[in-house]
Amino acid sequence: MEKGQEIAASDGEKGPEQHAIDVGHVEHGDGKGEDTEKERVAVAEEVQRKKSRRVAALDAFRGLTIVLMILVDDGGGAYERIDHSPWNGCTLADFVMPFFLFIVGVAIAFALKRVPNISAAVKKITLRTLKMLFWGVLLQGGYSHAPDDLSYGVDMKKIRWCGILQRIALVYFVVALIEAFTTKVRPTMVRSGPYAIFDAYRWQWLGGFIAFVIYIVTTFSLYVPDWSFVYHNDGDVNDGKQFTVQCGVKASLDQACNAVGYIDRQVWGINHLYTQPVWIRSKDCTFSSPNMGPLRADAPAWCLAPFEPEGLLSSISSILSGTIGIHYGHVLIHFKTHKERLKHWLLMGFSLLVLGILLHFTKAIPINKQLYSFSYVCFTGGAAGIVLSAFYLLIDVWGLRAPFLFLEWIGMNAMLVFVLGAQGILAAFVNGWYYESPDNSLVHWIVKHVFVNVWHSQRLGTLLYVIFCEIVFWGVAAGALHKLGIYWKL
Repeated sequence: MEKGQEIAASDGEKGPEQHAIDVGHVEHGDGKGEDTEKERVAVAEEVQRKKSRRVAALDAFRGLTIVLMILVDDGGGAYERIDHSPWNGCTLADFVMPFFLFIVGVAIAFALKRVPNISAAVKKITLRTLKMLFWGVLLQGGYSHAPDDLSYGVDMKKIRWCGILQRIALVYFVVALIEAFTTKVRPTMVRSGPYAIFDAYRWQWLGGFIAFVIYIVTTFSLYVPDWSFVYHNDGDVNDGKQFTVQCGVKASLDQACNAVGYIDRQVWGINHLYTQPVWIRSKDCTFSSPNMGPLRADAPAWCLAPFEPEGLLSSISSILSGTIGIHYGHVLIHFKTHKERLKHWLLMGFSLLVLGILLHFTKAIPINKQLYSFSYVCFTGGAAGIVLSAFYLLIDVWGLRAPFLFLEWIGMNAMLVFVLGAQGILAAFVNGWYYESPDNSLVHWIVKHVFVNVWHSQRLGTLLYVIFCEIVFWGVAAGALHKLGIYWKL
């Protein structure tokens, strides 16, 4: 994932490409050559200082997204109300994916701010996309069973092709290619007016609109027939049974018969989809909803069916999250004062937030992460814009940087913390050194004796472990790596 690139962040500053400072050799005959040379060096250092200044809010936002992922993935099992919504609605976990895509879009605006060679840029974009696809399949395709299961390997008949990094790769590829190919029609200056920046980058918005049209037309026009599946879960009473789901409808947004699931079953095959969808916690499936609980006696067949939350059609819709993000990056590039940036960001953020809420509560298009509905795009995109604005105001405008340093450090090494922390690779490595039983490792001992037994609560102990032994640990580790100048970039 790209990091936010370097820009001038203070009021009225111009980016280094807009300065016309002559630092060439000048001859003087009045004996002041040495003083002039010092002035030239001072000017050059000032230009370099401005050039190297980062907008810290971007790193902090990326770090916050990683922290949220760790919190909801590892703490969501204890506090399922922060885990993904079983279907319609939005919980803390449901902000993670669109926040990722949003900040990727912001980063693209800076990474492709100048494209001297389009073919080289396309090659770089393609290579980075392939790297993300590789790591995505490796980490979430079923090969890695980290952190608790120490075995590795996946049956290729059941490999999961979709996942978090795969979705990010698709959005990055599409949004970055549009940005690269439109480099010659991009403005160097944006004229005044509330819609000028939208017009200046109309090709980017056209790409997002095409993705929107594809998603909406397919979702509401595709006929979904009946379908069946075989349930696999060793030891379960339903293991090996075949179930049939009755559909035969169009324009359905429910769990069983939506176009998103139908396309994934047709394209990837039902055996390659995610086998533990969160909809099993819905009211139709359990009386314990939104928590996990026993399956209802009258639960419909689809409660046990696989469903891909990062599927093909929903990933096309997610391109809009990247488009919103790149717009925020363009605002950051073209508007040089804090007031202008915040005005544009907050206006768009609150507009998207309100639109998403209206679509949800009028029941026109419910907010739904699993379908990546348009209302979900608006609601989470608006929330992302507001959070970034708040970080920018606190960190870059008011200078309150210290409380958010750990987020900055994590954001600077987001890929490393994602792989080793959020995907549990480091924890799996530690668990591999156990005594007599895999359940008797250092990680298990700390969870049990330092947290659960001390607080006499499995839920609270788990949550405190996640906060102190995962989030705080990775904040400190990322800070140490930052001091050493060590970063992992794709």
